[in-house]
Amino acid sequence: MTFSANPPAGAPVPEAVELGAGVVRRTARLADGRELLYFDDPGTTLPPERRVDERDLAPRPETATMRRDVLTGDWISLATSRQGRVVMPPADLDPLAPQSPTNPSEPPSNYDVAVFENRSPSFGPALDEATGDAPAAVDPARGLDDLDAPGLGRTRSSVGRCEVVCFSPERTGSFGTQTVTRARTVIEAWADRTAALSALPGVRQVFVFENRGAEIGVTLQHPHGQIYAYPYVTPRTQTLLASIEREGADLFECIIEFESAGPRVLLEGEHWIAYVPFAARWPIEVHMAPRRHVPDFAALSTAERDELAPLYLRLLRGVDAMYRTDSNIAFAGGTPYIAAWHQAPVEIGRDTARLHLQLTSPRRGADKLKFLAGSEAAMGAWIGDIPPEQSADRLREALATITEDPAWDSLNQRSGSE
Repeated sequence: MTFSANPPAGAPVPEAVELGAGVVRRTARLADGRELLYFDDPGTTLPPERRVDERDLAPRPETATMRRDVLTGDWISLATSRQGRVVMPPADLDPLAPQSPTNPSEPPSNYDVAVFENRSPSFGPALDEATGDAPAAVDPARGLDDLDAPGLGRTRSSVGRCEVVCFSPERTGSFGTQTVTRARTVIEAWADRTAALSALPGVRQVFVFENRGAEIGVTLQHPHGQIYAYPYVTPRTQTLLASIEREGADLFECIIEFESAGPRVLLEGEHWIAYVPFAARWPIEVHMAPRRHVPDFAALSTAERDELAPLYLRLLRGVDAMYRTDSNIAFAGGTPYIAAWHQAPVEIGRDTARLHLQLTSPRRGADKLKFLAGSEAAMGAWIGDIPPEQSADRLREALATITEDPAWDSLNQRSGSE
């Protein structure tokens, strides 16, 4: 494969669509047919032309099969192709960096933000119906009632889609290390992909998340997140919907009112609030939610997206600062966490299940981690190590150390003295 640092003369100009905040989406394809989307920052220095992926790739794996656990009703996807994933490659073989003469990585061109279909997906590429380049599944679920039906030995095709979201072409970092402008581009990408994936046949919920740190099981150092489009409503969301039915349709409104009046608020803006929840399970656990009801990223207003970018960056940098010291060599990689953006299902619960972040970390000290053992892992019976109020105090202290940024001036950060 020949290679030049810039797109060669005559390189194609992918179809471009202007999104919010001046972000431009450009659509391309990888060598094996997977969709690749470039999301260009406003005022990007990148040319409109993009290199063609000229690699010789093996055909995409067959869509996995999922089996129903009759004891819980959960569906388990058996995605054996994931066994071949790259694990902690050297920096010069980063598969998420732009291609180079010595690194036949995934994105063929330089980029600001890139989103592409996972090479080893847990769900898809087949869908309930043939759509674009996605084939029709052999045995898709026949709706929500079929997914809930009883019976031993039940299987269905693991339809859906799994995408990788590269926050930056840089080889190290995370969402929290990006600029406010770049964070805003990623949020626009999340909203765009949520809308597109929700429209695919057989997709019933879209999940945006970032895994950060080897302690979480991350296999690549590159700053990136993922998006899963599931063929069912996830167990956690089913539990949430049951809680809403029990507590009332205004549950999230009540939670925000309750937390706003309490001692666990970390950051507040006009549109968003971040807090340690009353019954936090993890040593570090933060929830963030919009003040009005919003089912998913696609439904956020421009003002809500604009405020989220600096607020979320400040929160992540505060989480990183909790245990950082000059002598803490082991902490050089930052705080491990799972940043899970819960969104309402595609078909149900959209008037009551609100978009919100649940960020959790197992770090309970500078050199200590919480491990899920017998009670939590086997029985789902949690025992907290740190009182949520104490965790909130520590997080506020860490947030107070974050250097101010003009983009944060409009945000009202609560201090520990309030």
